Amino acid sequence: MNQTTIRIAAACLLDDAGHLLLVRKRGTQAFMLPGGKHEPGETSVEALLRELGEELDLHLPTSALTLLGQFQANAANEPDMRVDAQVFIAALPHAVQPAAELEELTWLDTSADYPANLAPLLREQVLPALLAHLG
Repeated sequence: MNQTTIRIAAACLLDDAGHLLLVRKRGTQAFMLPGGKHEPGETSVEALLRELGEELDLHLPTSALTLLGQFQANAANEPDMRVDAQVFIAALPHAVQPAAELEELTWLDTSADYPANLAPLLREQVLPALLAHLG
């Protein structure tokens, strides 16, 4: 069976204490990184900056983003779909509130036990890479 792949761009947004910002979309259970799908013709950076503006009213300069890597996993909220994500790291310059399709924000302490409802991409791929990067 062929799975459809969704191209997304996402950000590991860290506060001063090193906690990771996670978001949950309305009507879903899984927490994931902020970001989203590419519009036609957008680069990953353009897609990410647009999504952060729409979802969190967060407007970062391109220079604030550091590439963490490219990751693939099963999509959290869409059966029979995979995500191909370009993931960046950035410091969060100010407090944010959920907007657009976001219902909830939470902070993940990467040194504590993870909750069960993390998106597969985040749990299996991004968190190990992020922890290795932060060293």
